[in-house]
Amino acid sequence: MALPLVYHPDYVTPLPDGHRFPMPKFGKVYESLVRDGIATLDQFHIPERATVDELRLVHGSAYIDSYLRGTIDARAMRRIGFPWSPALVTRTCTAVGGTILTAQLALAEGLACNTAGGTHHAYADFGSGFCIFNDIAVAARVVQQQGLARQILVIDLDVHQGDGTAAIFRDDPTVFTFSIHCGVNFPFRKQPSDLDLSLPVGTNDAEYLAALTAVLPGLLTQVQPDLVFYDAGVDPHVEDSLGKLALTDQGLQQRDQYVLETCVAAAIPIATVIGGGYQQDIERLARRHCTVHQAATELYQQYLG
Repeated sequence: MALPLVYHPDYVTPLPDGHRFPMPKFGKVYESLVRDGIATLDQFHIPERATVDELRLVHGSAYIDSYLRGTIDARAMRRIGFPWSPALVTRTCTAVGGTILTAQLALAEGLACNTAGGTHHAYADFGSGFCIFNDIAVAARVVQQQGLARQILVIDLDVHQGDGTAAIFRDDPTVFTFSIHCGVNFPFRKQPSDLDLSLPVGTNDAEYLAALTAVLPGLLTQVQPDLVFYDAGVDPHVEDSLGKLALTDQGLQQRDQYVLETCVAAAIPIATVIGGGYQQDIERLARRHCTVHQAATELYQQYLG
């Protein structure tokens, strides 16, 4: 038995030259996992595209239809930050399907990792910040609808607050949203999560890990989730161009290991997505994203394999 990983070639789609979103990183994550011996080809599961019915569990029909058909308002696409294209539609729906599959695999195996996902700035009726549909929210609703899980905990450690996820589940006691983020970073109008920890610019490894370890065990006891979604964004890293925090490679490794180990030790299934990460050196960025897969591989072999 080996850790289930989820990847599809359609996770990568062309963007205009010079676009600030590092789209190639998703393919490079897959390549790095295989090249560095973290994963073998037979570990990868290929997702299907999320269906319209699945998307409608979270998003409004008018928004879904306008995006899928390419009739979406140009201002709405500018807020998202991508130029519309049929290839982007395929990419968007495939990535959501990947997180759905990751959640299902995690519930079956105890732990599973996507090589994309974390589009937490997408709201029910609009997208924002490079996020079109909210993959974690849709996946949570799908597994709830399928009767695979009732109580969900979202652990969002991307440097940017998961405002879309928080808004979607604001009045839903079955999904608890927890975000640790840089307080002065995007989005500048935060939405209240069930628990928010807002960190100052320059927060280092020790300070970050102290904040995390102070709350996570009690949170698992309080929420008693059937499934955890973990957004393992690497943009809290000191080198990240959009981050403003000061974590090192070692700090990210300790963070991921702690989150995964705490959930696995409590016998709580956990599905991971890679979240944000922004750096011109795509190879370096991809390897940093693989930190969560490396930690998950070691834990899976130790406890679940």
